[in-house]
Amino acid sequence: IDLLGAATRDEQVIVPRKGVLELNRLLEGDGDVEIALGANHIRVQVDGIRLTSKLIDGRFPEYARVIPNEPRNVITADRNLLRQALQRTAILSNEKYRGVRLELGSNSVVLQANNPEQEEAVETIEVDYSGDSMEIGFNVNYLLDALAAVDSEQVEFGVTDANSSCLIREPGGDRTKFVVMPMRL
Repeated sequence: IDLLGAATRDEQVIVPRKGVLELNRLLEGDGDVEIALGANHIRVQVDGIRLTSKLIDGRFPEYARVIPNEPRNVITADRNLLRQALQRTAILSNEKYRGVRLELGSNSVVLQANNPEQEEAVETIEVDYSGDSMEIGFNVNYLLDALAAVDSEQVEFGVTDANSSCLIREPGGDRTKFVVMPMRL
């Protein structure tokens, strides 16, 4: 394994999810970090602890192409209220696809889910929205993951239409962005 040069070399590698989670735990403390990169492995050493992980072969996708620049329709909602409504609605979603339909209307979002047993959940929450009326479907797990990662009390959902990706972020913030692709329901 060769050591990387003094941060002047531009390298791109893909570390498996489990390796990233362990690396995150390892980097929680203070101390110098030493990174070594090989053809198929990465080694990180912090305070006498060494983590070695295999790398995933390939190039990371051009993710910037799927991030919407300025979505036409922006929903602003209370993050906890929306998260709790999604959790309740998800109970009756299809266990395999986890689909939830969002019906966007003037200052409201209607959340709908159903399953093969013909059970249905419908919940309406109040939001700040004055854009186009539309229906859009998502895997509820992806929405919940994004909402769990937002730190603010409010959250923005930006959508262009029912077939475009959804941009989730803190209101007015560009520090973190979450993109969730829609699904047909």
